[in-house]
Formats: sequence, structure tokens, C-alpha cells
Amino acid sequence: MAFSGAVLLTDLNDYITPSQACIKPVEIKRTHDDSQIRVDDTGGYYEVSQDDGLETKLEPATISLNDCLACSGCITSAESVLITLQSQKELYAVLESNKLALAEGRQQDVEMVVVSVAPQSRASLAAKYDLTPLDVHKRLLWFFKTFLGVHHVFDVAFSRDMALLESAKEFVRRYRMHHGTQIPMPGTPKKGPVLPMLASSCPGWICYAEKTHDYILPYIDSTKSPQQIMGSIVKDYLGPSLGQPPDKVYHVSVMPCYDKKLEASRQDFYDDVYATRDVDCVITTGEVERMFAEQGVNVLGPESLDIDSLFTKAVAATPYYGIPMLAGTEGSSSGGYLSYILRYAAHALFDVSLSLDDVASGSNGVEIRPGRNSDFTEYLLFLPSDRTTPVLRFAVAYGFRNIQNLVRKINPSASAATRRRGRTAATASSSYDYVEIMACPSGCINGGGQLKVSSPQVIAPSSSSAPQSQPEETTLAASREWIARTERAYRWVADTAGVQLPESNAAVGVLYAEWLGGEDTEKARSRLHTQYHAIEKTDVNGLGVVW
Repeated sequence: MAFSGAVLLTDLNDYITPSQACIKPVEIKRTHDDSQIRVDDTGGYYEVSQDDGLETKLEPATISLNDCLACSGCITSAESVLITLQSQKELYAVLESNKLALAEGRQQDVEMVVVSVAPQSRASLAAKYDLTPLDVHKRLLWFFKTFLGVHHVFDVAFSRDMALLESAKEFVRRYRMHHGTQIPMPGTPKKGPVLPMLASSCPGWICYAEKTHDYILPYIDSTKSPQQIMGSIVKDYLGPSLGQPPDKVYHVSVMPCYDKKLEASRQDFYDDVYATRDVDCVITTGEVERMFAEQGVNVLGPESLDIDSLFTKAVAATPYYGIPMLAGTEGSSSGGYLSYILRYAAHALFDVSLSLDDVASGSNGVEIRPGRNSDFTEYLLFLPSDRTTPVLRFAVAYGFRNIQNLVRKINPSASAATRRRGRTAATASSSYDYVEIMACPSGCINGGGQLKVSSPQVIAPSSSSAPQSQPEETTLAASREWIARTERAYRWVADTAGVQLPESNAAVGVLYAEWLGGEDTEKARSRLHTQYHAIEKTDVNGLGVVW
């Protein structure tokens, strides 16, 4: 079984072999006890009767995403699974069902359809079609709402503000617990792993940790990803506010990553009472582009709608454009977790105020240390009273090569040596306090579901009209330039309209008050946080199955 694009990325040789092959490749219903199985050159399976030699083609088994989550075989493999409920076809079916219900006067059977768009997906489309992310968002509004009939289109950058706030508060709590200056909150363990806190927004990383390194799970931030927080907002707040129960709201998210399909399918995000998920369907950036083609709509067409501020990270009309603008987020294009949490913790723990530029350029006590490759960087915070010992050690680790190096350091077997060096067992052998982890090299902007450069000509057209084979180094250079181009498109939002800090987002404050009953409430913890589960290893090897 193939890996998703989040794991197979060639420029860093970022590849992890599965612990076993997929153990459910075909559904076998034998009609004869003495039959055998034959595999043809195309990978098709046939049952061959020993009596008459008659061959019967076997149908592929339908493997759900729940099967993948429960299996310890692959690290992550959502892209190649036969997905039945995670594609644009499912969205089309819901929209057609709504049209039929309206035509027949069955208003009660109409589902409210909501689409949430990730900012990385906007940037990918903007880079390919030479548009701004604002132009892309406005075209997506028209395409989904006016053309297809979706009821609402939201911005995942909005729910990311809540994720950033929750992650920053959790880090400060963990740091104080680690240093014995805070009593654990109700429902949290009094002892156990506290630091380093590891980012939780990447489903490829979470899947890897659950299936291969269960000891690492207590270190992972319990905050839900922005996708799943938006799911909670849509199903638990918006729906009831509009008189719609959760099972009458169909929520679709547009994501840069195939593994977000796996995340949406987790049992933790399933409502047993209403038999519905917080996110019903995930479609990737590439699948959205295919939707335009399937519907005969030109992405570069003139049709668009002005942005709606509801659950959208936006600022008021600007003098330059005269219309509401999308607002930017600080830090990396993977969500800016390190930058925001570092600045938040510096102020909360040490009364040090860091600007966005302090973290970005390394000033005011912040020191940036590049790692052995471009996907690993350390950020250290020094106080004016001591420029030799950092009070906070943060890091960015993208790609499984860096992740593997990191998790080896966070190992219970190293705790004895750790204690001899003066660090507590709760911190294991890692010297970091927080790590922003993403499975994809270059982070979310290079997710497996993003639009990819098909050839170097996309970046630099050749003078020759005939296609030519390109050397590997040329292809890799084009790929890196394509990622950089998408990165620039992503940063256009912050460069144009500025950064809106999560605490400055008034709508987020309203949600905390009206929906969650305040910050740090039991409801806030249940709606905005989750848990992780070790996947028990199986000894079955698909390559050794006797048919």
C-alpha cells in the first residue's frame, strides 16, 4: 500500500517503511474449498477452481478510514485507501439530495452544508493561478455558495486562533507544573510526562506516534487541530444556534493534507447521540481544483463574492482595497504555533514582551539556531540577567527524518541518565520545552493534498516547445521553488492586511463567552481538547498471508 504525500517526499528522502503490508487487500469469498488464488500482472486477484480451471475475479475490499486507524501496519496511508465517504462525490450527493428534497417540498430533509477552507489551500491555488489568497477565497465563496448551493463557507484560520490560545495556555500550565508552581487542573494527571510539549495539529505525526511510539503520547498537546475545533463550532454551536441538530449539518473541510481525512474519521470526533462526525468530509486542495474542472468552471473566471466575516479571520475595510480583508497569522505557514506560544509564554512566565519580529529575526533575547537541515531550527529565549542559559528552548521539526531523531531523545529508557544530569524524569532526555512538529518537509504548505509542480516548466518555461526529460537536481530545484512560491502566496495575507492576534479576534471572545461559558471551563476542555490512543501491534504480515 502506498503512503500519502505527507510521507513520500523525494527532496529529503523522507521515507519510513511500513511495519507490515496492508492485511486487507481483497475480499475473498471462495466458492470452492479446493480453489487457489492467482494474481495477474495488473495486481488483480482471481479464484481458480481446481476442478475446471474456471477463474473468478475477486472484488477489492472496501477499507474504511477506521480500518486504517485501527491497524498498526502503515504509518499513514489515507491516499491509497478505497475511501467511500471522503471525496467530492459525497459532497455532490448531499447537495443533490438537498435539491431533490426542496423540489419535493421536504424542507425538513434538507441538510445545512458548511465548507471550511484552510489558508494553506488558498495559498496553493493562488500560487498556481497567479491570484491573491483573497481572490481565491472570493472565488471559492461564489463556487461553493452560488454555483453549488452550499449554505456557509468559513475560514479555518478563524478556528486556528482558538487552537493557538488553547495550546499556549496548556504550555504555560505544563511548564508551571513541571517547575512545581501550579496545581494540576481537575481531570489532568498530577504526575507524568509534562515537557516537552509537542504540537498536535498534524494528523500524520499523530498517527505515527500512536502506531510506533506510544510512550510519546503524554507529551503531545491535547488541543484539537483547527479542523476539528471548527468541526465543534459548526456542529455544537452554529447548528443549534440556527435550529439545526448536529445530524442535520453536513460539514466539509478543504485541507492541504490527505491525512486530515484520517483525522476526521477518529472515533474521538464522533457524536454517538446524533450518529454524526464533527467533520463529515475532507477534500484536498487538488480535489477542489478537480471540482472546478468537473463542473466546467474556470478558476480564473470573473465570478466572486465579497468575504463574509462569520467565522472568518478578517479585518475591517482597508483604505487601499476599500473592502474587508483576510487577516494574517504570525509565524510559520504551518499555523505559527511556535511563534505564538513562545511569545505568550515569555510574557506569562518571565514578563518579557516579544514582538513578532523578535521571534522572526532573533532579537530581544531570542536566538535562532539553524539545524542540520532546513526543516529543523531551534529558538532559544535568554533573559537579560543571564545570556548563557536559555529559559525556554523551542524547536521546529518538519519531516519524519527530523521527527525520528526527536522521538529517540524522548525515551523513558534514558530517564536514569537524565536524572543524573539534573533534569526530571518527566522531561525524559529531551532538552526542549516545545516542538512544532509536522510530518511534511517544509510543513503544511507542502502537504500531500496540495497542488504540485508537474515539471520545471511551471516555474521557468523552456524556450523549446518539446517536452524534455529533466535531471533529478533540476526537478528538486523546481519543487523547492514551487514551495517557496506557495509560501509567498500564504504570507501575502499578513503582509497586506497585517497580523491579527488571537486575543484580538473579538468573535473568538464571543464564542468563549456564549458557547463555552468562559475560558478554562469543563465545556471548553471537552470541546477544544482531545486524547490519543496507542495502537496495539499485530503480528500478522500481509505478505505472509496464505490465500
